[in-house]
Amino acid sequence: MKVVSVVGARPQFVKLAPMAAAMDQAGLQHIIVHTGQHYDPNMSGVFFADLKIPAPDINLEVGSGAHGAQTGQMMAGLEKVFTDQAPDWVLVYGDTNTTLAGALAAVKDHWPIAHLEAGLRSFNRRMPEEINRVLTDHAADLLLAPTEVAMGHLAKEGLAARAHLVGDVMTDVLYKVRDAVTAQNLVAAGDYLVSTIHRAENTDSKAGLARIIDQLAALPIEVRLLVHPRLAAKAKQHGLSLNKGAIKPAQPLAYPQMVAAVLGSRGVVTDSGGLQKEAFLLDRPCTTLRPETEWTETLAGGWNVLALDAADLAQVVMRPTPTTSRGTPYGDGRAAQKAVITLLGE
Repeated sequence: MKVVSVVGARPQFVKLAPMAAAMDQAGLQHIIVHTGQHYDPNMSGVFFADLKIPAPDINLEVGSGAHGAQTGQMMAGLEKVFTDQAPDWVLVYGDTNTTLAGALAAVKDHWPIAHLEAGLRSFNRRMPEEINRVLTDHAADLLLAPTEVAMGHLAKEGLAARAHLVGDVMTDVLYKVRDAVTAQNLVAAGDYLVSTIHRAENTDSKAGLARIIDQLAALPIEVRLLVHPRLAAKAKQHGLSLNKGAIKPAQPLAYPQMVAAVLGSRGVVTDSGGLQKEAFLLDRPCTTLRPETEWTETLAGGWNVLALDAADLAQVVMRPTPTTSRGTPYGDGRAAQKAVITLLGE
């Protein structure tokens, strides 16, 4: 069996790591296509090295751009790849423009599509990621869902017959990396927060981004702001400084260093879906600067709090670490193996 994986952004590289290992173990022919959506070394190449992912077989080198132009460029390149490779499955990951481009290019030429991390919903159609994930789910032939909640969303949309609960592959790799950085004594505890901001709804408006920067700068604790390329570009465009008050800007971290940073921190402030879940799984409270989350399980017991419009962000951020049990809503760390078994039809 031949599987073509289509990836292009940091969260997809993390998901690819356990999937590549599981496909190799199962003896599948696996072709990795990198669209080039994230082309900065800190957002791309270093992840392949740190997570021991095989180098991409094909790199489309699309780079950044407006949603339509970027997605269209990816589709044009992927159509040729799929024709040349004739895969048994096109496997797309998550909810980026790369995800949608892979799904659309495949469905139009009738290549079977599997969507890993299917069924997530924020119910906010202003989010590009929400459009990407909904359209991909409805185009896909096989839906690999991470949680029972995701399975419920797919059932409500009439997609239950295509849906399979496999668990969350990011849990697989996170637990492995957590154990490795702990064993290597890479975790240095400190009184700081880890923060990332990158979503369009938080960065496109000068007033909105300025408010978030001011809130972070006013916190009574160091904020290690890992500056995503989008945030850097928008802050420069708006004439806003990120080096302000409590904020200590830094480059994005390689995945093991990110895990170590979260483990050593007091908590997380973010608008990233992946980092919300990583904080939850690493026993660190998260404050999410959004009005909703796809990962609703993280909200249980106050482990994650939605606080985009918080009148006093400091009070939310400095809350005590919850003591309530988190359970195992994201699986047991064997999601990749279950996903590959499902692809094989076993």
